Amino acid sequence: MREGARHAEGLPEAAAVAVGGRIGALAERLSRGLVGRTPLVQRLLIGLLSGGHLLVEGAPGLAKTRAVKLLSQGIDASFSRIQCTPDLMPADLTGTPVFRPDRGSFEFVRGPVFHSLVLVDEINRAPPKVQSALLEAMAEGQVTAGGTTYPLPDPFMVVATQNPIEQEGTFPLPEAQLDRFLLHVVLELPDAVEEREILDLVERETIDPALPQSDRLDLAALREARTAALQVHLAPALKDYIVRLVTATRDPSIAPELQAAVEHPVSPRGTLALAAAAKVRAYLAGRDYALPEDVAELATDALAHRLVLTWRAAADGETPRRLIDRLCDRVQPL
Repeated sequence: MREGARHAEGLPEAAAVAVGGRIGALAERLSRGLVGRTPLVQRLLIGLLSGGHLLVEGAPGLAKTRAVKLLSQGIDASFSRIQCTPDLMPADLTGTPVFRPDRGSFEFVRGPVFHSLVLVDEINRAPPKVQSALLEAMAEGQVTAGGTTYPLPDPFMVVATQNPIEQEGTFPLPEAQLDRFLLHVVLELPDAVEEREILDLVERETIDPALPQSDRLDLAALREARTAALQVHLAPALKDYIVRLVTATRDPSIAPELQAAVEHPVSPRGTLALAAAAKVRAYLAGRDYALPEDVAELATDALAHRLVLTWRAAADGETPRRLIDRLCDRVQPL
C-alpha cells in the first residue's frame, strides 16, 4: 500500500498492515465456508468496504443466504434477516409507533432495518410499498415513520437476494431501486468438482460443527479499512476508461449496433459505483492503485442492472449483462 493509504487520517503503518491482515482473514474465512464462490466473497467485501449495497441473484440452494450469514459472523456488527412475502408491510421493515399506557405516549419500536447488516431475502416478493420504504433506507441512510426521521446505523449495508426461477407472486424491482445497488451479482450452478467439495464441507459441518469464532472484525478496524480503500489511486487514464465504458451505452458512435439495443443508458451513478468498486478491489489485492483489470472484472456487475433494453432487443434474447460484456470487448483501456 502506498504511504497515503497506510497513514490515512494518521493511521500508523503497522496499524494499517494489521487492519489489512484482518480483512484478509475475513476473506479467507468466507472462502472456506463458500465453495467456488470467490467472486461472491470479493463482492461482499467490496460492498462492505465501499458502503454499497448488493443484489445477489441465483437459483435456490446456491448459498446466497449462507454467504451473508457467514459475513455477519465475521464482523462485530448487528445483523437482521427480513424474509419478504407479498403481505409484508412497510412497518414490518421500518418499525412502528406503539402506545405505552403507563407513559400515556407513543414510542417508536424500531424494525429489523435498524441493523448494520441487513439480509433482505427474496426482495422481489416484497410489495411496492415495502420496496419504497427500503429505497429510502438504502438511498438516504434513514427511515421516516409517523412524520419523524430516524438515522440508520453506520455502517449500514443491505444484501438483497432474489430467485430468477419463480416469478409468480413477485414484484419486479423498479429501476430507481436497482440503481441503488452498487453491484448485481449473478450466481451460476457449481461444476462437478465444486459440487463434491460442497458435499464434503456440509458433511464435515454436520459431524463436527465449527465453534463460533471470537475474532470478529470490529467497527473501528472496518472504518480504518474503508478509509484506506478510499485512498486508492485512480489514474486519469483509468478514470477515462471508466467514463468511456459508461458513455458507450449512450454514444451511438462507439458501438452503434449495441447502442441501438439500449432504451435507457447507464446514469452517472454507474460511473461512481464502478470507480468505487475498482478501488476496493485494488485494496483487497494489496495495491494502493487500481488497474484496468479491476474495472473490467467489475464492469458487468456494476453497470448491467442500470441498463434498460429496448423491447425489441429483449424479445430477441439480448440481456444487459451480455451487452455490457460486449461493450467491454469493444472499449479498451488506453
